[in-house]
Amino acid sequence: PPPALARPPLTLQMSQRKIFLVFIAISTVSLLLHHGGHLSWTMEAFHLGCPALRSHPAPGLKPKHTNVAFLKTHKTASTTMQNLLFRFAERNNLTVALPVQACSHQFCYPRSFTSHFVHPHTLPPNIVTSHMRFNKAEMQRLMPNNTIYITILREPGSMFESLFSYYNQYCQSFKRVPNGSLEAFLEEPWLYYRHDEKDSMYARNTLTFDLGGDKDRPATDVAYARGFLAEVDRVYSLVMIAEYFDESLVLLRHLLSWDLDDILYVKLNMRTPSSKKSLTPGLASKIRSWNSIDALLYDHFNASLWRQLSVLGPACVAREVKLLQRAQERLMKSCFGGRMPLLRSAAQIKNKDLRPWQPSGKVDIVGYDLPVNLSRGFSSQAQELCLKLIMPEVQYTRVLLRTQSLRYRQSYQLRPAQQSHTIQQPIRTSLPRHGQLQRTASGTGSTSTSKPAAGT
Repeated sequence: PPPALARPPLTLQMSQRKIFLVFIAISTVSLLLHHGGHLSWTMEAFHLGCPALRSHPAPGLKPKHTNVAFLKTHKTASTTMQNLLFRFAERNNLTVALPVQACSHQFCYPRSFTSHFVHPHTLPPNIVTSHMRFNKAEMQRLMPNNTIYITILREPGSMFESLFSYYNQYCQSFKRVPNGSLEAFLEEPWLYYRHDEKDSMYARNTLTFDLGGDKDRPATDVAYARGFLAEVDRVYSLVMIAEYFDESLVLLRHLLSWDLDDILYVKLNMRTPSSKKSLTPGLASKIRSWNSIDALLYDHFNASLWRQLSVLGPACVAREVKLLQRAQERLMKSCFGGRMPLLRSAAQIKNKDLRPWQPSGKVDIVGYDLPVNLSRGFSSQAQELCLKLIMPEVQYTRVLLRTQSLRYRQSYQLRPAQQSHTIQQPIRTSLPRHGQLQRTASGTGSTSTSKPAAGT
């Protein structure tokens, strides 16, 4: 019989193993570079043992969830979140439920939501994100069965101070207070508050009211508060917290299987520092007592948020937040000529499509203005992304309704001469990814469908 084959020397085995590992590493790097060029993001996540960070979809991965209902609460950074969802919908050619014109840019708030408030040209929707008073049964009639429900809360002290400042000239409960004094209102709120009059929902337990609850239920009714908390817990898969907005977006990204690009944002609808009032501990305590159900909601879901973040792991969350902030800074600099933008008052903003609504002469809501030379070297699609990124709620809602109405008419309302022909396909109005903006800024990018005129 032939002699037994001798085993290769140990040093040769080790060399072969090293060569194999080097080959695997090179192949992995090449694959990562091929899929979007975001090696640093993925390698950092891999090092930490974090869930995969994607900037572009890859075969075999869970598809993005596109049926989302976001309850837009008041003075909670919800306008920033709404803008993010509007852009996601446009980029993915989704339908956003928008209010009928009689409701303006909200779903006839503060009336309880009904599907009759939805513009017929925005049906059936994938996303709903405009202000409403939540009505679970009506929302379930409107949205697909696999819709994921999300909302956002804010610490009651800072939120109520913002409400008092913002709606001081609209809410009668606030207008009655001598000299517009927050301290005076909180000293004797029942002297000024009327539970059944117009705009009273801004003066007490606003979060509870927006979520469909009873804003005037007494603090002693513990059973009601617990039952309401449990119902919100059942309906909403994620309750974001405004003070931890970036961390909340990390959870949102994982919940919906979205990309890092999908959660980029610019802060919108902010007041100037001079419009804000700092709160003493005593004043903050009075606010929590007056808004007792809101305080319970916030404490419960703030704790819930951090439990969910702990499951992902603090190191992974911190890394994703840092990557998000870096990507946002790159995007902002791309749109604003290589530097971070300056906040401007409405009077300073030349483009009327970018001027935020001003609630009164006592409160200054700031926004942004794009550089006048933005069009130089930018494709029309890249310009549109920059414009939409900083567009206020009222103007963006009008633009989106106009775009979706055009798509609706092209799809379903055929001219007489076309009756015998097949229905036209809907037009596409997808926004570019922020990476495409950077690549087209050199002037070599192709043009896209022209941006619909805004503000008319």
